[in-house]
Formats: sequence, structure tokens, C-alpha cells
Amino acid sequence: MSQPATAITPRRDEDFPEWYQQVVRAADLAENSDVRGCMVIKPWGYGIWENMQRVLDGMFKATGHRNAYFPMFIPLSYLAKEAEHVEGFAKECAVVTHHRLEADGQGGLRPAPSAELTEPLVVRPTSETIIGATYAKWVQSYRDLPILINQWANVVRWEMRPRVFLRTAEFLWQEGHTAHETEQEAREETLQMLRVYETFAREYLAIPVYVGEKSEGERFPGAVQTLCIEAMVQDRKAIQAGTSHFLGQNFAKASGIEFVSRTNTREFAWTTSWGVSTRLIGTLIMAHGDDDGIQLPPRIAPAQVVILPVTPKPETRDAVLKAVEQLAAALRAQTFGGEPVRVEIDRRDIGGGTKNWEWIKKGVPLRVEIGPRDLEKGSVAVSRRDRGVKEKEFLTTDAFVSGVSGMLESIQAGLLARATALRDAHTVVLNTREEFYRFFTPSNPDRPEIHGGFALAHWNGSREVEEQVKADLKVTIRCIPMEDSPEPGRCIFTGDPSPRRVIFAKSY
Repeated sequence: MSQPATAITPRRDEDFPEWYQQVVRAADLAENSDVRGCMVIKPWGYGIWENMQRVLDGMFKATGHRNAYFPMFIPLSYLAKEAEHVEGFAKECAVVTHHRLEADGQGGLRPAPSAELTEPLVVRPTSETIIGATYAKWVQSYRDLPILINQWANVVRWEMRPRVFLRTAEFLWQEGHTAHETEQEAREETLQMLRVYETFAREYLAIPVYVGEKSEGERFPGAVQTLCIEAMVQDRKAIQAGTSHFLGQNFAKASGIEFVSRTNTREFAWTTSWGVSTRLIGTLIMAHGDDDGIQLPPRIAPAQVVILPVTPKPETRDAVLKAVEQLAAALRAQTFGGEPVRVEIDRRDIGGGTKNWEWIKKGVPLRVEIGPRDLEKGSVAVSRRDRGVKEKEFLTTDAFVSGVSGMLESIQAGLLARATALRDAHTVVLNTREEFYRFFTPSNPDRPEIHGGFALAHWNGSREVEEQVKADLKVTIRCIPMEDSPEPGRCIFTGDPSPRRVIFAKSY
């Protein structure tokens, strides 16, 4: 039987990595720039990021945080103060060595030898060290604590194998950095922000996540503890969708964040950091996309409803456009998730079929067509992105307006239910090494990306086991789940005692 035609080729089941690239292009989200490893985020893609930013910013401020901005250039000596941290990022750092260009005598430019910096500057891969140096100036007494600050910024990590949104040399993110009087307060902050990310992923991105702690081998460089949320996408790989780090006093000691305590002794602050990035857009695509493009959860879509005027004859055009404006106004008076419904009108003078397919590929939740016949009937033709591309429902205008919030809620809930079903269907419990290797070994050598999914298995905490599994199968421990009653057992690799099962998976 022949496959139905799809907007995206290849299909997901044919070549998932290439399907992903084609969806990014077809949905007009982003494109590669002339700078290797960097991307241009186009308006529709940036609109998604703006909505993520807006929602998260509100969640951060609701937990007492404020925004600030810190320099993108970090003196090399600052990074060198925290040995584990600099070792973790050394291979990814971009370094500025000169402050001026000059003519090279051959019609080009070169860094001026006389303009070499006395100390090289690193373009921030993350900001713990520069922010720590600032906090050291701000904090003198326990009365100056806590400091609860977030910044929205770009960072640079020199990526050798770039992929738009997932891994790029420069990307956008937020990074929270807090300093506290006590260890308990800092640990509570670390967990609180992880729960913010978990809530955001589930309620806004419609993505279920596993919540837990990173193993020592996967921990943020210099951290005492890294907590994370891990999502499964449709090729059954994992994506680290957000992290929250308890830094202990490591960075405070390196940066000199000291304060006079309540007992009049000098102590080092306890610090945290936490962040998510534009990688979440790539996660959305791979979690919810289909063979016709992306499917956007309504709560994060730049437009939740797009109205497509059908104007085949000049004499009916004005009447149709007037009705479209009235419908848009009525929809914007409705609310979804506590906000006015976001509506876009596509007035472009191009074929209706072309317009329709463009919005399908962009993943707008609801498409509404209005033409002369619809005006006569007082109705509209409604298409939901979570249903077949040819499905239409004809509703009276009033019924559609009054029911739009319910439709959007249905789409949001349906996407979460579908993603949860996929994750649960491909999360298994494994009890032997043989089962484990079979689960993660592709049955078709020509399709190495096809494998089992997530595996819950006992592990003895050994770095050697972690490294061996990674070398053999490209599988890593994604997280040590947070459980109220962990199940003890025996490590499936060594037979040693294991306090609980951990989640293994291949990942992006």
C-alpha cells in the first residue's frame, strides 16, 4: 500500500534527524547563519521563544527573583579559579585576544599585534564566575542575603556538530544565580526551580518529564548536585530540558563571596544556578511534530487561531474582510489560560491551498476559513492541527467564538496525553545486562537511530560502569529519579548492591 503524501519528506519513520531539519525549514522557524554553528531565529521561531520567556519570567518573579544583566566577557583568570568548572568548559570556550583590527596590506584586515589584550577574555559559556565576582562585592553581611537574580542572555559554547536549536555555538537562554546564608536554603532553592521547570514543561509545553538528579559523570562542572528534567522525543531519545544546580560553597570560595554571619563569624555563601535555553524549541518539534510539520501546544503558540479569508471574487472581498475583522475581535475578547486568545489574520493575496499548508507546517492550533458562502450561512470552517489535515468542522460563528477556549484546551491536553503515552510505552524495567544491551542495540544496522527508549535499571554508582556503557552503546544515565520509596536491588552490570533504579537512554 502506498504511503499518503505528506508535507515533510523524509517522514519521521524514514530518517528522523533529516525530518527534524526539514520541519525547522518548512515551519520557517530558523536557518543556519553564515557563521558556522550559529543560527538565525526567524519571527515564528522567535515568537515561540518570546512566549516561553514571558511565561517563565512570570514564574521566576512569582518565586521572588528579579532580572539583571552581567557582562558577556569573562576574564580568563576568573574561569581558572574554579578548576573543575574550567576543565568542563575549556574545549567549548571562544576567546577574545585583541581589541582592534588593522589593514593587513593585502586589502584585508587582521588583529593588530599592538592591540593584544593583557588578559584574554572568554565569551561566556555560562556566568557563574563573573556573577560570583560581582556578588563578592555585594555581599558583606548575612543581611545582604539571599540574592535571587536571573538574567536573559546569549552564551557561546563552541559546538563541533551543530544542529539548529539543539546544539549551536551561540544560543539564547536564561540563567538564574542565587546566593544564600545556609546550605538548607540553597538546596531548597535548587529544588524549587527544578519544580518550576517541571511545571512549565508539563503545563505549557505539554511535555511529560522525568525529574531527578544527575550522576557524578553527568553533573555540571563544579557543582555539588545537579537536578534535571528529562524528556523523551519521538525517536525515543532523551533531551535534557532543564537543569538546576546546587553549587555548595565551591564557587563562593573561588569568587570570595563571604559574609559576616549572625554569630559574627566570617562564612562563605551557598550558591545555586539554573537554566533552560532555546533547545526547548527543538524539544517541542521532536516531541509534537508529525509528517506535515510542527504541532504547537496552544499555550506557547505565537498565534492560537489563524483566520484565512476566502475571497474568490472582488465584489465579495470587502464583506468577507469585514467579517474576518469582526471575528478576530470577538475571539480576542475570549480568554485561554488567563490571557486573550492570540489571533492572526492572513490577508496575503495568494492561493488558499498554499496559505492553508503553510499554517499546517507552522503548527498553528486552529485554522478558520471564511468565504462568501460562510457569510450567507453565518458559519465558519474550523480545522484543528491535532486532527487530519483535511478534516473540517462547520460551526456557527457564535458557537465557534464561545467554544474556542475549550477547543484550545482540548488540543493542549491531547498533546500532553499523546506524549505521555509515547513515553510510558517506551519506558521499561530491565533486570539483566543481556536485556540492557539487547534493548539499546539497533535491530537494523542501517537504522542505528532506532532503539528501545528509556530503561530503568539498577546501577552501583560506578563511574567505570557509566563510561563502559557510554562507550559500548552511546547510552548515558539521564537521571536518578526522585522517588519517595526507592526499590533496592543489585546492579545489572556488577551484581553490587544498588539503592534504586536509574534511567538510562540515548540522548541529544
